[in-house]
Formats: sequence, C-alpha cells, structure tokens
Amino acid sequence: MAPNDDIENQICRLHAEICQTLANPKRLRIINILREKEISAAELQKILNIPKANLSQHMAVLRQKGIVVARREGNTVYYRLARPKILKAYDTMREILFEVIENQQRLLKDYSKRRG
Repeated sequence: MAPNDDIENQICRLHAEICQTLANPKRLRIINILREKEISAAELQKILNIPKANLSQHMAVLRQKGIVVARREGNTVYYRLARPKILKAYDTMREILFEVIENQQRLLKDYSKRRG
C-alpha cells in the first residue's frame, strides 16, 4: 500500500466518524438549535424533552468530535457550535433531503397517473 493510500484511508475513517456522529436525529436537532445561539443544557433538555442523562450522552459525543464546545458558568453548562461551518453541511444535507422527497413525490404522482 502506498503511503498516500494510508493517509487517505485515515482521512476517510475520520470522515465516516463525523458522519456517524451526525447520523442521529437528536444530534441534528441540537445542531439546528445551536445555529441560533449558545444555549444552556437545561434549555436544550427542555426543548428536546429528553432525560438529562440522554442529553449528556449526546453532548459528550458532539464535544468529543469537536462539533460543540461547553462553557460552565456556576452550575450552568452552556453549549455552542465549535465550528459554525457544520451548518453548511447540515443545510446542504437538508437541501438534498428535500430534493429526494420531491423526486419521490413526483415519481408517485407519475405512477398514479399511469395506473389511473
């Protein structure tokens, strides 16, 4: 294996890890919520309506992958996006999702016309 292949494999592995981190509906909601502003863990928990332990697990994964950063003020932990560029990826994937849905709806409509 050429040295460049090894580097490419490592990069692809890391890329896949980031994608796996984002492949969770709650984490995607968290990213979308944090697009607006820094927010406390308690506020996030209330918005998401999930147990504190569950939120902590999601936030630990997001922090570990460098997607969010935490800031403590007294007993309150605040979260914000570490890299706002993540919103570009989020928005691009959302656009692709809506394009796929539109194509599926068009296909269903065309299919219904042919049968009807």
